[in-house]
Amino acid sequence: MPLVTPLPSDHDKETQELAEFFNETLGFCPNSVLTMQRRPAISKAFINLNKAVMANEGRVTSALKRMIAWVSSNATGCRYCQAHAIRAAERYGAEQEQLDNIWEYRTHHSFSEAERAALDFSLAASQVPNAVTPEIEKRLHAHWDDGEIVEMLGVISLFGYLNRWNDSMGTSIEEGAVESGEQYLGKHGWEKGKHS
Repeated sequence: MPLVTPLPSDHDKETQELAEFFNETLGFCPNSVLTMQRRPAISKAFINLNKAVMANEGRVTSALKRMIAWVSSNATGCRYCQAHAIRAAERYGAEQEQLDNIWEYRTHHSFSEAERAALDFSLAASQVPNAVTPEIEKRLHAHWDDGEIVEMLGVISLFGYLNRWNDSMGTSIEEGAVESGEQYLGKHGWEKGKHS
């Protein structure tokens, strides 16, 4: 049971209109947003930040941004966000081989060196204490420009917020996210945990 029960999707009309963004990314409005709308300023600011962070202004694709989110969420242990991120990666065109082998991104042939650098950055930046090293910085700059690195860190930071929100809240996970979690992550032990 979540710490705070989500409100109905039509509770705050402005949030409801902004949340249509999630119908594309996930196929539903996340319960996390439905909970945030108890303070509509938070739900609206969050959705607008999400839209800004996930906009594509360089070579960081929508699929890669969602895989960055998955690595970040995996590092922090948030099962809710792991399932959401892998579902969104699928919906945004991540290659089937990458989805099936996301746990092995460092060694699997379906990931490029540029993608590995981005995903290693996500893993290191998501740890506490922070584990970004000069070597990770060098690898990032070998493949990505400053604006693209800002986009990546925007995703990592956004999911840092979401990981803490959803794990602390024990947010109930939606059926579509459960399906994606079981399909792509279940073979490695993913389960809903507290997010039932």
